[in-house]
Amino acid sequence: MAPQVTSWNTVASFATYLEAHAAVDRLAVAGFPVEEVEIVGSGLRTVERVTGRLSVAGAAARGAGSGAWVGLFVGLLVGLFTYGPAWIGLILGGLVIGAVFGAVLGLVAGWEARRHGEFSSLQSVVATRYDVITLDGRASDARAALGGTAGMPPAQWSGSRAE
Repeated sequence: MAPQVTSWNTVASFATYLEAHAAVDRLAVAGFPVEEVEIVGSGLRTVERVTGRLSVAGAAARGAGSGAWVGLFVGLLVGLFTYGPAWIGLILGGLVIGAVFGAVLGLVAGWEARRHGEFSSLQSVVATRYDVITLDGRASDARAALGGTAGMPPAQWSGSRAE
């Protein structure tokens, strides 16, 4: 759902999403109609957090672990319709076969990923600023509701864009 930019009135700007979220919580407690509030992140940046070295053996081990869980699940599922010593064989067989297939797939994926770099990482998109905005010219009411709430974190109060 796209923000209603035609009637965008900035109430306050915050450095973190948690501060903006806390401000909206305080608006809700104060009885402000929060369905007219949006949190808009701006100044987007891509952040890549390096999680460690990439090794093919590590990828194979993680694949074996994942495959073992899937194999165990399949073994248990099929084991629902079996009883006696065959039940244990199905579970152990599913566990081993899942681990082998997972290790092979992890090995191939790790080898392919290693061709593109020597480390593993997680990427995310973060904003440098979060604006709490209101619709239909209600920014001054929201500012009053926030100003009357004790314990409010300091924010950069900004002028509105449409007010």
